[in-house]
Amino acid sequence: MLETLDDLPDGVIGFRAVGELHATDYRDVLAPAIEHAVAEGRDVRIVLVFEKFDGMSGGAAWQDLKLGIDHLTRWKRIALVTDIDWMIHLVSLFGWMTPGDVRHFPLAERTQAAAWAAA
Repeated sequence: MLETLDDLPDGVIGFRAVGELHATDYRDVLAPAIEHAVAEGRDVRIVLVFEKFDGMSGGAAWQDLKLGIDHLTRWKRIALVTDIDWMIHLVSLFGWMTPGDVRHFPLAERTQAAAWAAA
C-alpha cells in the first residue's frame, strides 16, 4: 500500500510504501497525484519512502513501468528514502536509466530528501 506524505514542500509529492505494492496503489494513489502535477504544468518531483519492502505484484511492476513512460519528459527529481541495501545498490547501478534525477537518502535524512526534490 502507498500512504501519501503530507509534510512536503510545495511542488513535491511523496509516498511511503507499507506492505506489498499492488497495481491499485499505482492507479488509485500514485498516478492521480502525478497526473495532477502534470495537469498543473509542473514537473514531477517525488519522495518515495521505503522503511521496509514486502514486494510488489506483477500488476504493480507493469503500472510502475507504464507510469514512468507516460510522462517521460516530466520527471524532474526522485528522492528514494531507504536504508534497504539492495534498493540503494539498484539506484547506484541503474539510476541513470530513470527519467529525471534520482538520488538515495537514508531514512534519517528524509527532510533533506524533500528539500533536494524541491530544489
